[in-house]
Amino acid sequence: RIRKRIEEVWGWMKTVGGFRKTRFKGRERTEMAAYLVGAAYNLVRMARLAAA
Repeated sequence: RIRKRIEEVWGWMKTVGGFRKTRFKGRERTEMAAYLVGAAYNLVRMARLAAA
């Protein structure tokens, strides 16, 4: 169950978040993009949980 939850996040980041192929060069910029996509996922998830 835990692995499924984690894999869902990575799947969302790759499909919806557009993180399948990074647009940035360098570790710092790529990390920042990953943080932003992760934050977007959390916001979407919070909105879905609040609606339920």
